Amino acid sequence: MPLIDRAQIAARLAELPQAEAALADPAVAGDRARYREALRRHAALRRLEAAARDFFRLADDAEAARALAADPEMAELAREELARAEEALPQAERRLLHALLPEDPLDGRDAMVEIRAGTGGEEAALFAGDLFRMYARWAEAHGHALAVMDEAPSELGGYKEIVFSVSGGERPYGRLRFESGGHRVQRIPATEAQGRIHTSAATVVVLPAAEEEDALEIPESELRVDIFCAGGHGGQGVNTTYSAVRVTHLPTGLVAQCQDERSQHRNKEKALAVLKARILDARRRQAEAEAGATRLTLRGSGDRSQRIRTYNFPQNRLTDHRIGLTLYALDRVMEGDLDPVLGPLEAADLEQRLQAALEG
Repeated sequence: MPLIDRAQIAARLAELPQAEAALADPAVAGDRARYREALRRHAALRRLEAAARDFFRLADDAEAARALAADPEMAELAREELARAEEALPQAERRLLHALLPEDPLDGRDAMVEIRAGTGGEEAALFAGDLFRMYARWAEAHGHALAVMDEAPSELGGYKEIVFSVSGGERPYGRLRFESGGHRVQRIPATEAQGRIHTSAATVVVLPAAEEEDALEIPESELRVDIFCAGGHGGQGVNTTYSAVRVTHLPTGLVAQCQDERSQHRNKEKALAVLKARILDARRRQAEAEAGATRLTLRGSGDRSQRIRTYNFPQNRLTDHRIGLTLYALDRVMEGDLDPVLGPLEAADLEQRLQAALEG
């Protein structure tokens, strides 16, 4: 990565008026993909502007203090000012370098989230339900829209599996991408008469939604579409209408289904959206493997079998094992206050990417 260049940064920031004009352009606002890209670009430039302002102000303060130190009457004041600026400069430089990193274009996309109950039977299904409600509350608080694509409820109100989309707002996939992996819970189940702590698990997979720019056209000949009666919750008629749709991509064997809508057509649309996200994810993983990608980052590993987090209810403790984060605020996290977890994960990811860029 090149050293910080004031002229280059100024040239980048000169694009801000154009970025702001794009947000006000009705033609851009009417095109969801273009508007989201305009939002992403504007937000990135604003972050760069703030980071550059702080860094160069401190750098100028330090330079001025060094010059002032030559005056015997001002030397002591200059030393104090220089010490203050030099202490703050490394962190400001790090923020600026982070802001200079190219954004992953996938970050601004909608997210497809899959939660599956793992070991632990009914308790694991209840935990999967708790995770879904946690994400739903977080999404609502951040202005994202959440839509259930498919669900398999358990007898006690949890989920054996639930698939949903998170759309709208700022960077749905970019914020949630670090949730992929194994989530373990330790607590006393409601069905436990002896009061013993049980351990169960659920798996979360977060994928970026497919978009038109991916040019992912799937021939009908590569699809098998099965229609069946919807099951589970849904009220009257849910088990008497053949509206549920299961779509199988024959070349890869990937499957997606949806029964959330009463319309067979809408269910097929939703199932295809999930299927396309899975196909794109499989292609990316294959491309990375063929390229011999060996450097694993928080955003690059995405190992579904990796245990990333433990939720210990008796101790009100959440531990994210990837970055050694421990919070004694599990109750608030489960109510949707997920930012104290997502923020440090994003910061750690930025630092990994920055180190890779500096070493490269």
